[in-house]
Amino acid sequence: MLKIGLIVGSTRPNRFADIPVKWILDGVAERRNLDVEVLDLRDQDLPFYDEPMSAAYTGGVFSRPEAEAWRHKIGRFDGFIATVAEYNHGPTAVLKNAFDSAAFEWNRKPIGFVGYGGVGGARAIEHLRGVAIELQMAPIKQEVNIAMEPYLGVVQQGRSLNDYPYLVQARDGLFENLAWWGQALKAAREDAATGLAA
Repeated sequence: MLKIGLIVGSTRPNRFADIPVKWILDGVAERRNLDVEVLDLRDQDLPFYDEPMSAAYTGGVFSRPEAEAWRHKIGRFDGFIATVAEYNHGPTAVLKNAFDSAAFEWNRKPIGFVGYGGVGGARAIEHLRGVAIELQMAPIKQEVNIAMEPYLGVVQQGRSLNDYPYLVQARDGLFENLAWWGQALKAAREDAATGLAA
């Protein structure tokens, strides 16, 4: 079973992120190949990145104990899902900071995105795809985009994300491809580790 970290990418009070997080957990509960753990950025106490040197020069070690704890936590997972709120055509500062607060622990692992906002968080997700590639991650093609109509349906009309079949289909596609890439990359990482040990 793959261990997947579900990163909650907003820390605002009254955030919408809690709704897709529960919906993701409900959807993945029926699957036997993904074990999802929530990584709420509210609970991580990460300082904004202020390292004196790049992780490339320190072997991935961070000077701040909070970042050290975060990177070791990230290292335990085989892949990730991130909820992505879009602010001013980009991701939240706290989410970008979370990516910056680890280095090699992200490498060669898949990530999927569940976005929300005016265009379903698509612009913020596109920004994060470049960040993920720089961190040597494998951002999967399938994503969930909760645009304004379902967002307002949930917030103002008491609807559920399950009331939108195309969102459920997108979520299932994300799970399927995250599992495929997660298994493939985990096997490759293990082969590489065995090769190094030999």
